[in-house]
Amino acid sequence: MTRFAAALLVFCAALPALVRAQDNTVVVELFTSQGCSSCPPADALFERLSQRDDVIALALHVDYWDYIGWKDEYAKPGFTKRQKAYAYAAGRRSIYTPQMIVNGEEDLVGVRGMELAELIMTHKLAPQRVRLDLLRDSTVLTIQLAPLAEPLTGPFDVHLVRYDPIRRAHITRGENAGRVIDYSNVAAEWTVLGQWDGASEVEMQADLPGALPAAVLVQKPGPGAIVAAAKTQ
Repeated sequence: MTRFAAALLVFCAALPALVRAQDNTVVVELFTSQGCSSCPPADALFERLSQRDDVIALALHVDYWDYIGWKDEYAKPGFTKRQKAYAYAAGRRSIYTPQMIVNGEEDLVGVRGMELAELIMTHKLAPQRVRLDLLRDSTVLTIQLAPLAEPLTGPFDVHLVRYDPIRRAHITRGENAGRVIDYSNVAAEWTVLGQWDGASEVEMQADLPGALPAAVLVQKPGPGAIVAAAKTQ
């Protein structure tokens, strides 16, 4: 390699990383638990889903199965609260695992692969309504939002999610006792950065320390429909 080529590689590596949301990137949230005996097949399906470039797959571990003998080390009360909010918004009286939510709108049992594939395709084919760009420069993430074609009726919450691409759990008690399970895209931190009116161009910034990848979701409060999403490594 010439000195010029080596210098060019160093220069390019130092440039901020720009990520432009693909056309209708689809968000799939999996509500799961290490204490749920029905969840491992959904977790395995989710692992394959997490490898797709056109999908942002986020595993939200809930804590309401902890009482039966095994405390899920990745669970957070906030994820249980988010699942309950989805149920309330949809008029459902109960929550369950494994459950998947597609783009904040449709829910399904987490092992129904064909139904999931159809829902993802439906959302991918819908007209794109928002331009979302992410620019990661060292430990700072810049988020740029603008409506496409016509303004949207806001407000929208702008969520920042940090997630771990893979985590392994050695489960010694509860319904999955004796199993070693790999979990993909485990949500670790979830923050609402602010709101967007849906009509104007806006830029937000957030601190992004550490090595965990991040996803940005633009979602109707409630929670409701997710109108744009992008991820950055």
